[in-house]
Amino acid sequence: MRVTAVVPFSTGVYQGPRYERLSRMSRHAQQLRDHDINPCVAETDASRKCMDDNNYNKDMCTAYFLKYKSCRKFWHDIMMQRRRNGVKPEMPSAEERKKLLESMGKPY
Repeated sequence: MRVTAVVPFSTGVYQGPRYERLSRMSRHAQQLRDHDINPCVAETDASRKCMDDNNYNKDMCTAYFLKYKSCRKFWHDIMMQRRRNGVKPEMPSAEERKKLLESMGKPY
């Protein structure tokens, strides 16, 4: 059974560290949630949800972990190629990535 602490805020209810309001997140945590900076937010969320749903049994979430790892590798390779070619910014924006994935099909 999962127990969460409930602490009222002026605009809502706090339900544990995963549900912090954006203003209370560290700058690094905010960047990890930013789709322009982190291309694998959906894969991260899916693997975390799997872990939550399966009581943190990693064996049950292997497919999600592999998909996340493939996503990170794919975008890292894109970033390195852009860096070698002198393209700025090195990581395409969320909009550019969406167009790229639509044209290629999702490679991971």
